[in-house]
Amino acid sequence: MKRDNEYEIEGRVRFSEIDHRRRMTLPAIINYFQDCSIFQSEELGYGLAYLKERKKAWMLSAWQIAILRYPRMGERIAVSTWASGFKGICGDRNFCMRDEAGNIAAYADSLWVYMDLEKKRPAKPGNDEISAYGVSEPLDMERADRKIELPEKMESLQPFSILRGHIDTNEHVNNCQYVQMAQEALKEPMDVRKLRVEYKKSAVYGDIIYPRTAYEEDRAVVELCDGAGKAYAVVEFS
Repeated sequence: MKRDNEYEIEGRVRFSEIDHRRRMTLPAIINYFQDCSIFQSEELGYGLAYLKERKKAWMLSAWQIAILRYPRMGERIAVSTWASGFKGICGDRNFCMRDEAGNIAAYADSLWVYMDLEKKRPAKPGNDEISAYGVSEPLDMERADRKIELPEKMESLQPFSILRGHIDTNEHVNNCQYVQMAQEALKEPMDVRKLRVEYKKSAVYGDIIYPRTAYEEDRAVVELCDGAGKAYAVVEFS
């Protein structure tokens, strides 16, 4: 049953969104979730132009994504999102991807922080914004800790530069780009069924990323750091 404040878009899995197995990629799933939330904001009147004028932005702080199955080339899908809570400077948002039969293919929980870009610090969203999104019942899912525990030993890999293609409308690296960077850092491709991401600070064009990786029995962890060893993002694949 659709929630009162649930917003939905429909799509079809494109050739540009699949891998060599003709399955939708993990970044494609993340991008569908992100696009769905942006379209909702646009339709409510609180989209990119509104935020830019006020020098504000919703910054993603954490992802927790579960993939039950990867949709295949040509499949019709529906992606929905809704706000599941607001507290101070933070907003919680859930996502769901369903196939033509209505079965869930992937779902997610996310935490966002409202930022004042001019003052470069968190701010509290206006009551009008909170009212526009509304609050609906959160997904019935097991929620992991937002903080990802790092393995004791991690291997440093070759650093690389942030390119123009990594940057979004806030002039920062887009959240999905960090996941793609982390995937490229893995020794071998993983059939990822669970993903957690902890975003710590924003990288910009020209920054250098120093990746560190570690593998445990049930997970791989990639830490994307600056030259001083401070993390931009921590990504856990399992």
